[in-house]
Amino acid sequence: MDQFIEFAVNHPLHVGALIALGSALAFTEMRKGGQSISSAQLTELVNRNAAVVLDVREKADFGKGHIVGAISLPFAKIGERVGELEKYREKTIIVLDAMGQHSGSVGKTLKKAGFANVVRLQGGMSTWTGDNLPVVRK
Repeated sequence: MDQFIEFAVNHPLHVGALIALGSALAFTEMRKGGQSISSAQLTELVNRNAAVVLDVREKADFGKGHIVGAISLPFAKIGERVGELEKYREKTIIVLDAMGQHSGSVGKTLKKAGFANVVRLQGGMSTWTGDNLPVVRK
């Protein structure tokens, strides 16, 4: 650790450039999967009938609690079942997972399939339940 600190002190431009490039890469990769939206923005879009929620958690997790009207399409099956979303092509598709870990890659898959309006719920279902918003249990 001492060597790292010494390097950072002796080469601030190199360290600064590395941080800037890392941040730019992270930002670019996050945007490829769709921008993140808040629970309030999700609610507004769904209430205006301008969006559909795509829940990519496993069926068991979906059954334990999901957003009203959400479509269940497990992460592992997205590639083979993306055609099921054709009827929602004109709407914004809000990708939802447990904590935000899979939604970016699902967003990339949907964008490659030609879906232009893809966003992600920031923090996934854990954010939704953390905000004390309603869930349906099956």
